[in-house]
Amino acid sequence: MIKPLRVRDFMVTNLHVVTPETEIMTAVQGLVDHNISGLLVVDQDGQLAGILTERDCINVALQAGYFDEGGGRVRHFMTADVKTVDADTALMDIADAFASNSFRRFPVMENGKLVGLVARRDILRAFTCGAWFAAPDTERRR
Repeated sequence: MIKPLRVRDFMVTNLHVVTPETEIMTAVQGLVDHNISGLLVVDQDGQLAGILTERDCINVALQAGYFDEGGGRVRHFMTADVKTVDADTALMDIADAFASNSFRRFPVMENGKLVGLVARRDILRAFTCGAWFAAPDTERRR
């Protein structure tokens, strides 16, 4: 029997995170150093508090350019209202969500806990693996 691939099969589990109290320039440097386009923001209990994207950080650069100020805490620049997906969501559904809106990544939740991140590139990686479907016990993780 063939079963559809799920988000858990291709999500990234090695997450780069910051806290709302992280200095924004430290977070920006993290984006650059890790060559990533977004950081998950977690509170002291490890709960998802928001997301900080390159787009959010461009506002930091604009503020520095206009006001000669480039500081502050991540909480002032992050997006707090974050759309998440469940680890068992079918990849086809996530591909449709990416095609239907401007989101570039979704934090992945399981039983109320942050367990990963799925991005557009992960969908493309799944697609280039040869099939949108896998045998029931196949595991694909990175």
